[in-house]
Amino acid sequence: MMTKKLIQTILLGFAMCFYLLVGIEQNLALAATLIQAESISQAKMQTQSEPRNLESGVDSFLTSIPAGYYTIATVEELKSLLNKSQPMLVDVRETSEYQSGHIPNAINIPLRTLSHNLNQIPRDHPVVLYCSSGYRSAMGVMTLHLLGYENVQGFPPSFAGWKNAKEAIV
Repeated sequence: MMTKKLIQTILLGFAMCFYLLVGIEQNLALAATLIQAESISQAKMQTQSEPRNLESGVDSFLTSIPAGYYTIATVEELKSLLNKSQPMLVDVRETSEYQSGHIPNAINIPLRTLSHNLNQIPRDHPVVLYCSSGYRSAMGVMTLHLLGYENVQGFPPSFAGWKNAKEAIV
């Protein structure tokens, strides 16, 4: 069972992912609300040790993101990776979306069930997540990275990009 601290860390990761995708400057009010909520939460959880410095935590998180931001940016890159290292391809869309069409050899683990299906996701083999537009796969990548998976990448062109490139669909 996840602790309250782990859940807060994952939620902060989701927020950072969202801000990186759409630009924090467009969401200053939301950012301020999140930071204020995190500060209030931290104050409530304060023990005898000093409370975590949110600003340095966010800075540490952002500077740890490697070039490429855990992504496979093009259909061609994904095809090359599929041919070279045969990664596990995970469709994080809902089951009905997956059933209406998906990239060949992909398994379906809907985002909302990701943490309940960690036993299906290897830690020692490349894993690529995709969805319909990139948002859910980005949240999945961030969640898995926060849970210690260093082998996970997202495919931002997602299913729409694959389909638009006229690649095979199952």
